[in-house]
Amino acid sequence: MKRWILLALLFAVAVALSLLLGVRHLTPSDVWQAVTAPDPRNPAHVTLLTIRLPRLAGGLIAGAALGLAGTVMQSLTRNPLADPGILGVNAGAALAVVLGALLLGRADNGIVTVLAFPGAALASVAVFLPGGGLSGDAGPVRLTLAGAALNALLISAVSAIVQFRGEALDILRFWIAGSLASAAERPVAAMSLVALCGAVLALAIAPRLEVLSLGGSLARGLGTRPGIVQAQALLAVTALTGAAVAIAGPIGFLGLMVPPLARRVAGHSLRLELAASVALGAAILLLADTAGRLIFPPAEVRAGIMTALLGGPIFILIARRLKPGAQG
Repeated sequence: MKRWILLALLFAVAVALSLLLGVRHLTPSDVWQAVTAPDPRNPAHVTLLTIRLPRLAGGLIAGAALGLAGTVMQSLTRNPLADPGILGVNAGAALAVVLGALLLGRADNGIVTVLAFPGAALASVAVFLPGGGLSGDAGPVRLTLAGAALNALLISAVSAIVQFRGEALDILRFWIAGSLASAAERPVAAMSLVALCGAVLALAIAPRLEVLSLGGSLARGLGTRPGIVQAQALLAVTALTGAAVAIAGPIGFLGLMVPPLARRVAGHSLRLELAASVALGAAILLLADTAGRLIFPPAEVRAGIMTALLGGPIFILIARRLKPGAQG
């Protein structure tokens, strides 16, 4: 219970700091007045209503979605290194957006929303097939190697596009780092519904994912069909990651950091772990975004860069703790 209380406090602090801190610091009184009696001539009210609140909403949805997606992937693969960013799912969605926007000559919210999902889905399938995911034998080493190879391929594709199409650079700046700066222009409401569908599906299949973690053969003996469970988990990850990328771009390492922390809060219940992942993912992304606004004001460090600065050392630490040849 104490850990859940601490998690609730962390979440509340992250939300408060996201609203109050930035190039223009606000007070709790400013927030209350802007919500109860907004004045379009008051710069503090305009900042809160047009920038901070949309940014907060985007961070809540994208952070929660990526935290959930990371927890589902790690449970499915029995791999503490599994993450939508590391396994190339984020990059697949972002590449689809960049390539599609260039081919169609536009990069509005509709294009972003439509293209993020097939990109995430294709990347998910591409990493699971060579990793043995759909056969029920998704070992951590094979899956991580397949994800690293896919990530490298997608990054190479992005580099090639930039070389041949210079106008891709502006689109790439947003998508390659990930940021909440344009959340007010993104379809946050629609993506929240998509993320909610992914979250409901993840919670629904959680008991079967726990059975599947015992191994494909044992799961079949207990009446679970690994292929169907993996396909359902893949659909949940695609919906969650696609929604997050459509809002904030490819935020890396968040899905890696959240699951170990969620396990410390929730114990061995996957459903409770998923619930903790929602709050942790949202809180970490909001804190990363707020910190990025404060380092070099009035400029800002993008949230994706901040999560990478945190997640890189964590990735190395987890990798060093893995036993050689471990297969989950």
